[in-house]
Amino acid sequence: MTVTAEKTQAEVAQRDLDEAYEACAQITRDASTNFYYAFLTLPKDQRRAIYATYAFCRLCDDIVDEPDRDDPATELAQVRVRLGEAYEGDESGPIWTALADSQRRFGIGKDHYAAVIDGCEMDLTRSRYETFDDLVEYCKKVASAVGLVCIEVCGYEDQDAVQHAVDLGIAMQLTNVTRDVAEDAANGRIYLPQEELSRFGYTEEELLAGKVNGSFRELVRFQVSRAREYFERGNRLFPLLDRRSRACPQAMAEVYMGILDKIEDADFDVMSSRIRLSKRTKFTLAARLWLRSRLRFLPF
Repeated sequence: MTVTAEKTQAEVAQRDLDEAYEACAQITRDASTNFYYAFLTLPKDQRRAIYATYAFCRLCDDIVDEPDRDDPATELAQVRVRLGEAYEGDESGPIWTALADSQRRFGIGKDHYAAVIDGCEMDLTRSRYETFDDLVEYCKKVASAVGLVCIEVCGYEDQDAVQHAVDLGIAMQLTNVTRDVAEDAANGRIYLPQEELSRFGYTEEELLAGKVNGSFRELVRFQVSRAREYFERGNRLFPLLDRRSRACPQAMAEVYMGILDKIEDADFDVMSSRIRLSKRTKFTLAARLWLRSRLRFLPF
């Protein structure tokens, strides 16, 4: 092969890779998630790797959540096969091309992505959680595993970062569980532990009917308080990350803590309307943290 041919081949490969990453970025933008503005704070290579990770998670979530899927279990099994192939260098399609390149750049463990698939499979077979420990196991698979991907991309040296990332993932998923009680119930899922419903004197029938009473408000107050405890531990992660990358998880955490604040402002009524932060608020948070991460004279 001539030098010119090799150069042309390399240019084509780079173009395909750029297009794969752009497709993952578009998936993230289209989803209008709480994460998009936080991702913008990352340096380019890290940002693209996180876009690839988000696109993978979105793929798994859609398989589970979209009602018109004929056989979601088989589709998730196929995702698991494609993940293995991508890690072996046999990638095909934008998500897998981007994911494989991210793995080569940052050494991301395949087990983290496999755990996300495991968590999504739980949604196909389980619609109730008896204890909080049961719920935590689910949170670790669908959220903490993603946090462990993020710290590999962001860079860290202190091994304490691993447990803090796990706690941060749990905190964020507990926030989702609390905010989305009504939506999840409409889909036949109750993530709030059954033993806690009993403890607060609130029945599953009341939850499915959307009833907001004193027992419900105390139940949600308890969920908010516990999520904040996990954030307190998880937020210890940020100083352990590379300074250029820490604004991303910090912005994500602040957005989710802001959701907890809004739940409290709504007197713990998450049934009447969906709690959310405005895009402007999320962008402002991300921009402020990005600036602080680059201007050393501004205190954290």
